Amino acid sequence: MDRFDAMQAFARVVEAGSFTKAAETLHMSKTSVTQLVQQLEARLRVKLLNRTTRKVNLTADGAAYYERVVRLLDDLDDVETSLSSASAMPRGRLRVDVPSPLARMILLPALPAFHARYPDIQLDMGVSDRIVDLIGKKVDCVVRGGELTDQSLMARRVGDLQLGVYAAPSYLARLGTPTHPRELEDSHHRIVGFLWARTGKALPYAMHRGAEGIHIHGRYVLAVDDGNAYLAAGLAGMGVLWLPDYMAKAHVAQGELLPLFEDWRLESMPLYVAFPPNRHISIKLRVFIDWVAELMAQHAPITRPHQQ
Repeated sequence: MDRFDAMQAFARVVEAGSFTKAAETLHMSKTSVTQLVQQLEARLRVKLLNRTTRKVNLTADGAAYYERVVRLLDDLDDVETSLSSASAMPRGRLRVDVPSPLARMILLPALPAFHARYPDIQLDMGVSDRIVDLIGKKVDCVVRGGELTDQSLMARRVGDLQLGVYAAPSYLARLGTPTHPRELEDSHHRIVGFLWARTGKALPYAMHRGAEGIHIHGRYVLAVDDGNAYLAAGLAGMGVLWLPDYMAKAHVAQGELLPLFEDWRLESMPLYVAFPPNRHISIKLRVFIDWVAELMAQHAPITRPHQQ
């Protein structure tokens, strides 16, 4: 038994959820994959998987072994791709987590070009606006907007999100067009609240016009913790939105959103790729970060002095 092949087969069965699917991705027969896993269990003298006719589940020993195996296989990929002869073609699995609107509107449409450039990189992409435990969840990097509060993380700033205030025509027809941001605080107007993962609360927005500066909390009847849901609520006329330009642009062009308070300025929001500290930056991670930076240079270039 080749121990590397057996560990790779075991990991792929866990990830695919079946021997059949694992065999397809490994370009092996189901019988061969089954035999490799059985030989691995015999060598370790533990049962790694519970098998039924419908699915495959990890045992407690299997779950602990899988965590170590995945780390070992990833480290082996990193060692191989760090060699000069292999560095031109990075490969292996990369676990990333990105905000849902950024994934839908920018990253996913551009992924075919990334895959064409790096066909041997397998991306496991979590799509959420929630805080991710990079170390506990074995995530290689996250893309997040806003200043980083966890100073232990390493990060690269890849863009500045320019923000504006918008509302759907249906909302303005029903409640009128506010002429000053303060109207969102003390009148019948409503915003759509966004619950930030770091606090679980809707935070105020800082706005400036000349020497005048204000912080707007606004009133809401709906608050969400997902960017796509936030945008959908605004399009449905549930309230006023604060949006990055890349999220608003197409909807403004189609007349689905109208800009408000255009003589007011909002501070841009920095966009970072963050990754765990003291971790070797593999070539596959480096090229992914570079690719995100390339994309954001087109959609949200850095406008303020770069800070780490």
